[in-house]
Amino acid sequence: MSHKPQVCISATYMRGGTSKGVFFKLDDLPEAARVPGKARDALLLRVIGSPDPYGKQTDGMGGATSSTSKVVIISPPSVPDHDVDYLYGQVPIDDDFIDWSGNCGNLSSAVGPFAIGNGLVDPSRVPRDGMCTVRIWQANIGKTIVAHVPMTNGEVQETGDFELDGVTFPAAEIALEFLDPADEGEEGGAMFPTGNLVDDLHVIGVGMFRATLINAGVPMVFVDAAALGHDGTELQATINEDKAILARLEAIRAAGALRMGLIGDVAEAAKRPLTPKVAFVAPPKDYVSSSGKPVRAADIDLLARAISMGKLHHAMMGTASVAIATAAAVPGTLVNLAAGGVTRDVVRFGHPSGTLRVGADVKQVQGQWVATKAVMSRSARVLMEGAVRVPMDA
Repeated sequence: MSHKPQVCISATYMRGGTSKGVFFKLDDLPEAARVPGKARDALLLRVIGSPDPYGKQTDGMGGATSSTSKVVIISPPSVPDHDVDYLYGQVPIDDDFIDWSGNCGNLSSAVGPFAIGNGLVDPSRVPRDGMCTVRIWQANIGKTIVAHVPMTNGEVQETGDFELDGVTFPAAEIALEFLDPADEGEEGGAMFPTGNLVDDLHVIGVGMFRATLINAGVPMVFVDAAALGHDGTELQATINEDKAILARLEAIRAAGALRMGLIGDVAEAAKRPLTPKVAFVAPPKDYVSSSGKPVRAADIDLLARAISMGKLHHAMMGTASVAIATAAAVPGTLVNLAAGGVTRDVVRFGHPSGTLRVGADVKQVQGQWVATKAVMSRSARVLMEGAVRVPMDA
């Protein structure tokens, strides 16, 4: 019986924030996979182990969750005054396509360390000790991210005492600046694409929901937890084991995508699972996080729970965090109202794994809200580096 051997492709397996994924340098990919198309997607699907009808990604590098089923391609900058291009792909577990429509804010924290470690940043700009500033062009959405990466003895510092809820062990802090996070390229339009801070969203088969539709970090649909029959303290099991609520949230997400102009028909939402995101928010309330850590209402401004690829996220997506902070800064949005309705440029919200602090600068220009910057801290670490093996027929 004839067979084709496996091929080895240089790769790095990295954690960034509360996510992890397989990182590639563009030039290390087979030639056919260096450009968008079926060859690239087929190869990367095989790397991760999708589609997997068993839902485990056993025969690949994926971890069978939305947070661990990701690929990243890093290449020389296509835009002046940047160090690298960063392209992100979200890999569904049981579907045979890759969603390239958005960014991963968590993995954004690993791009700077990867770029420095692989010699992609001008050595004259990399200090032996101190902070290295890496300017990243996020190629999916056409935005700039500035990463501040700590250096020690000429190497990226990965260990430290910075704790991030949702990540078990402490590490070195990496500060991220998302510049002009609103207006997601050609599709997105204005920060509030409908022109409203709150819309009445008619959801087929579900009913009417008040929603805040915003483009900031990622296209986002926010609804009140109470409208769903929840209080915002829910953990993963409560939501992910309830098929009815997941179906309702997906219907709301699809209706929001249609209203935002991201799709032409609600049926198209299934082929665009990465964006927009849908989340529900509520005023602060005491609860116990998934790790058993008590979260006090007095220590947070609001509660937020977000859905990623059809499941409740175990913590909070980085791009969704940007959207939460931006919406919280604008008086009158559902997020701002959940946070008490006061003007704020920094918000601390409670998520299933604990809390997160994010800042956002917003202003009005000719009557329209715009966001100039969002800031948050994450950490990143190389888990494994070397090569992945992929059957040649992939």
